[in-house]
Amino acid sequence: MWRVPLFDLTLGDEELKAVERVLRSGWLTMGEVTREFERRFAEFLGVRHAIAVANCTAALHLANRALGIGPGDEVICPALTFVATANSVVYTGARPVFADITGLDDLSISPADIEAKITPRTRAILVVHYAGYPCDMDPILEIARRHGLRVIEDSAHAPGAEYKGRKCGTIGDVGCFSFFSGKNMTTGEGGMVVTDDDELAERIRLMRSHGMTSLTLDRYKGHSFSYDVVELGYNYRLDEMRSALGLVQLTRLADNNDRRRRIHALYRERLRSVPGIRVPYSDPVGTPVHHIFPVILDEDISRRAFMGEMKARGVQTSIHYPPIHLFEFYRRAFGFREGQLPVTEEVARREVTLPLYPSMDESDVAYVCDAILESIGVEVGL
Repeated sequence: MWRVPLFDLTLGDEELKAVERVLRSGWLTMGEVTREFERRFAEFLGVRHAIAVANCTAALHLANRALGIGPGDEVICPALTFVATANSVVYTGARPVFADITGLDDLSISPADIEAKITPRTRAILVVHYAGYPCDMDPILEIARRHGLRVIEDSAHAPGAEYKGRKCGTIGDVGCFSFFSGKNMTTGEGGMVVTDDDELAERIRLMRSHGMTSLTLDRYKGHSFSYDVVELGYNYRLDEMRSALGLVQLTRLADNNDRRRRIHALYRERLRSVPGIRVPYSDPVGTPVHHIFPVILDEDISRRAFMGEMKARGVQTSIHYPPIHLFEFYRRAFGFREGQLPVTEEVARREVTLPLYPSMDESDVAYVCDAILESIGVEVGL
């Protein structure tokens, strides 16, 4: 259907063979392959603990729970993110408090607005490394230190991104990653929670699998004959097939991230002189990994019409994201309304996401940019 889709998977024979080995082994639930995936992911990040889970939503939920967040508490987070970021707070009975983003060039959560939103009920700050660009973590960590708050990093977009020599996800108290099919590395579904805190890691491991003191694999190996349940837990385990995929995908991540950087540079160069288009993050902090390529349309360009023109030319586009605080559920449950996050709402009205994936080549980028010129020409009457 699409001449250039929004994203495409980079899979090969190695992934097929890795999954086949698991299927032939006869052990499909969480086991030794998952443990090896956790070990290698922790090694890649330079962190003490990596705990594989069913998806990033589960990772975020476990992070909030492990930090003791619950009814009556508040967690500050952005609204320009996928709804799971805020949902993970709501699952605990706590209230998400949305801080605005920094500006049209920096779509990350604003440290100044984080501080403005702190109340006696605030327990944590949940940052999102939007589009694979690291947040400016130093001022956020300083705010957290002064107010005695914990920091959760939603790094779903940012495996391999770095801030001042540290990998995103390892800078706060807990980091959460996504391996959804459109991410920089994929297991189809799946996620990872990472931390250097031994106590938090132990709580997360317990809650991942029903709060049980031993796992199926432990009992199979004869290490235990029964179990106790010591935490309210969940069935958030990752299976062996996905872990096998993850092990292979992790070996591809650095090269694929480098390819994303080159594609991003081609886009930025081609779009520099295109009227009606702003490319954010002109001076990013740290080293991004370019999960998506967001652009901001000029105010006088209809986004719906522009996206329709791109579709007519075979180019898939998307929106990242409709702001969470204006979803009907969040309006009804918490009383959020228009005007509370003016910069977020402005960006959310004008943002369009262009195709970006490692197997794109220069001709794909040229085709997309030509389609943009034609589509904007239709819009502004050129």
